[in-house]
Amino acid sequence: MKIKITADSTADLSKELCEKYNISIVPLCVGLGDEIYLDGETINPEMIYDYVKKNKKLPKTSAVNSEQYKEFFEKIFDDGYDAIIHFNISSEMSTTHNNAKMTAEEMKNVFVVDSQTLSTGTALLAIYASELANSENLSPEQIVEKVNARIPFVQASFILDKLEYLYRGGRCNAVSLFGANLLKIKPSIEVHNGKMGVGKKYIGNFSKCVIKYVKDILEKYKTPDTKRIFVTHTKIEDEIVADVKKYLAENTNFEEIYETTAGATVTSHCGSHTIGILFINDGTK
Repeated sequence: MKIKITADSTADLSKELCEKYNISIVPLCVGLGDEIYLDGETINPEMIYDYVKKNKKLPKTSAVNSEQYKEFFEKIFDDGYDAIIHFNISSEMSTTHNNAKMTAEEMKNVFVVDSQTLSTGTALLAIYASELANSENLSPEQIVEKVNARIPFVQASFILDKLEYLYRGGRCNAVSLFGANLLKIKPSIEVHNGKMGVGKKYIGNFSKCVIKYVKDILEKYKTPDTKRIFVTHTKIEDEIVADVKKYLAENTNFEEIYETTAGATVTSHCGSHTIGILFINDGTK
């Protein structure tokens, strides 16, 4: 059986990695005023930053609707695939998963997975599924079963330099914004049970806080699958990213360290100067 792995654009997979693992992406929509764009196709993060700077408000993001999903899935079947396993951002964060699920119920051999995470946390699961589909003689149901067993172990977290986008999006109040700016607080965000929550808070120079965050996450989640780790970020200084990758290379046993830049949807909610490390913490695969 020829199985295709797909994901929505919030997985933040680069074109190179999509090609390497044969993963197709369906884009969410991002609205800048009256103009609607497709994440990763007709809009990029720089357009987000310019829009927010000029208009003092955030873009509006919207889920992939059922009709878009139907067209997307049908094209893959037309390309000769027998089954599709599709991955979505957590259903707690977007309705795009429910839309995909409803569409799949009207089609044959479409299996939709709620990643219960976001960004390259979803990508880790999609890549795992792709490896299973390409190297083992498993049915789609068996692959989904193996993937679901790993979902609780996905470690997705980020650290933010600024809270401007969270404030504009209603995810923190003015007092929190003022206090964070005054005290130079850099909060980390962790995903648990499909929801984002505030983790440890750091104070001081952002580049130093980033390395402290990396050390803390690796200490907190001590049993990683060392096959791969993602360093995922929005617009940020190259030196900070290089320092994180260097620390991982010198202090961990990850075989692959992938750097990816967050797409327009994720950028719309967190803004620039956000960076995270993401891996699966089951240590058995």
